[in-house]
This record gives sequence, C-alpha cells and structure tokens, in this order.
Amino acid sequence: MRGAPESFRFADDGAIPNSRLPVLVYRGAFEAGGRDPAAAIERLFGDNDWPPQWRDGIYPFHHYHSTAHEALGIARGSVRVRLGGEAGRDFDLGPGDVVVVPAGTGHKRLSERGDLLVIGAYPPGQSWDLLRGDSAERPAALERIARVPLPESDPVHGKEGPLTRLWSVREGSRR
Repeated sequence: MRGAPESFRFADDGAIPNSRLPVLVYRGAFEAGGRDPAAAIERLFGDNDWPPQWRDGIYPFHHYHSTAHEALGIARGSVRVRLGGEAGRDFDLGPGDVVVVPAGTGHKRLSERGDLLVIGAYPPGQSWDLLRGDSAERPAALERIARVPLPESDPVHGKEGPLTRLWSVREGSRR
C-alpha cells in the first residue's frame, strides 16, 4: 500500500519562493477506511518521527512556511490543492493520501468535498509560521528557509524512506 511517492518541483514564482527540494505525494499511504483514520495517520507520522501537530483543513489562500517542512495526511473527505504558488499545479487528494511540502513551497486549498479532515505534522524541533508571499517578508523568509534542516526520516516510510534519498544533498536537491 505504501509505494514510492510522486515527485514534483516548482520554480520560484516571484511571490512564493518554493524549493529545490521536491514536493512528495504518496497515494494510499495509510488505511483510511478504519474506525479512526485520523488516529491512523497520527500513528504513522509519529512512528516515523514526524510528530503530528494539528487536525483541521488547508487554508484557502496561497501560503508557505519558512521555518518547517510539512506533512499533510488526508484522513477524511477530499481536497483539490494548488502546490507551487499561482503558477503551480493542481492535485486531487483523498483519504489515505499524504503530501510532504518542503519549507518555502506554496500550497492552497482550491475546493473540498465531504467532511475534510487533514492531519499536519513536522519534523522534530520544527514549528510552522504562515507567510503569504508579501515582498516585504521575502528576504528574511529566504534566510529562514535556507536554515531549515533536512528531516532525518520520511513521514510515511521512516528513516530508510524515499524522502531521505530524494531530499539528500548528494542528489543535488538541497536548497
């Protein structure tokens, strides 16, 4: 069930810096049909050293985080998101899907169906801020993004998961 992720890169669009690190989309990363899918994704993230921080939805405006990488697990409902800022790409996500968004990468909810419930998690020691692409925030945001450490594990597969390879300095994908 937990296969390799789809990988996508987005260029700086002038407002949203995005990242050289790829966004990772895991389809069917966890069993969403059980009694408590939110608890299942929280367990998956926690077991893989990405402590879950919240249960909610995805903001309906372009935003990014300059202080943390973010894993989003869809526990219930479905959502169409745009990743990469205004010129980015749209994705349809449903129960069981996980998207991992590197620091600096824009994301926005375009629409939702059903009783959407998303679980958000971050690597240990990272906490999110909320930036919308304002030009005045950009210089400091770029400095913070450059200092966000790479995670030591993949939120779906753990220490030997694809994220640790796809985001490695050896692969040339470091910011």
